[in-house]
Formats: sequence, C-alpha cells, structure tokens
Amino acid sequence: MLALLWAAALAGGAGPVLQVPSDSAAAAIATRAAEVYRGLSAFQADFQQVIEDSMLGDLASSGRLIQAGTGKLSMQFSDPKGDALVMDGQWLWVYTPSTAPGQVIKMPLPSGPTFGPNVLAWLLDDPVRRYRISFVGAETVNGTQTDMIALAPIDPSLPFVRAVLWVGRDDGLPHRVQVKEKSGARRTLSFTRLRPNAPVSAATFRFTVPSGVRVVER
Repeated sequence: MLALLWAAALAGGAGPVLQVPSDSAAAAIATRAAEVYRGLSAFQADFQQVIEDSMLGDLASSGRLIQAGTGKLSMQFSDPKGDALVMDGQWLWVYTPSTAPGQVIKMPLPSGPTFGPNVLAWLLDDPVRRYRISFVGAETVNGTQTDMIALAPIDPSLPFVRAVLWVGRDDGLPHRVQVKEKSGARRTLSFTRLRPNAPVSAATFRFTVPSGVRVVER
C-alpha cells in the first residue's frame, strides 16, 4: 500500500520548465547537491518513510533504497516486509503483498522532469531551473550537519507544492527529503547508512514476478 501510494502520487507529468531567480545561498547549496548527485554511479541507503495524511492517518515504513540515474530505482521494504517498488529503466513495478497479495502493477516509466518515484532524481536534476529555492535553516540529521533548502515547483503540473531537502554540509548528499503533495499529505524520507558509489548488481533493478502472482498493466 505504501509503495503504491508513493508511486501513484509521484508519477505525474510536467510541461515546459521556466527559470526564475532563487535565493543565492540556497541555489548554491542546490547546485552543489546536483553536481554531487550527477557524479554518483549509484546511491544506496536505508530509509525510514513517514506519510502524514489527514484521511489515512500516519503511515510508517522502512527498507533499503538503491538508485542509479533517473530510470533505475529499487525500494525493498522491510516494513511492510516483502513490499517492493522497482524501476528497471523501462517499467515501474509496484508489488505490495501486504495489502494486495497475488498481483503486481506494471506501468511505463514517466519521463522528466519528474521521474516517477525516483524522488532524488526529480529534485536534483537541474533544480535551479525547475524550482524556486529558498534557505530554511540548518539541522543535524542522524549525526550529520545539514543545510535545509525548500524547493517550490515552477511548473504547476508537478504533483507536489513544496519539498524540503536536507543536504549534508560536508558530503553534499541528501540525508532527508520531505514532500508536501497537492492532496495535503506530507511524506518524509530519512536516509541512514548512506553508501554513495557502492557497486550495484544489474539484478538489483530487475523485478522477477513471483510464482502465482498476476501482472496488472496500467
């Protein structure tokens, strides 16, 4: 369920990108974070996700995130155990046996400037052109000193109204992401045990349909 909500909320399209001035300090932080991100062969981290929704209440989940570029992502959930969200470069697979046993959803990958559930890609791919950026403050996240920047989409068709990114002051990596969706729901992803550029097997981004599971194409 959590994986499906995440995929559905972030799979929107977008129109032309405009350019507006951004807070200079925040823009510099975003620019550095984007450069660090572009230089990564892969990004791995444990994640803790919290969804705050006035209709559904608070939902928490956790697991392991691995991503490489804009089209490849693996979110393997340890809670709810067995849930998975995989982008293989062509398709997005959403498997949630915790709430929908016996089926997996398969859908084409959305294209930029949003990249479906790959939240890091659509926040760090050319952020200064795509968002109005402002400095929020500084905060220590899991022992790492970070700078907080807010990103407001210039394009109103994007599926969220505001995001906050916690960028490591020393490493330039994302340590936490918070997104406020148009529905009013707020999602927070916190990362621990970050492993930039750690080797990743091609099998990481390959979803194998379990025996007896029906594929539902959308």
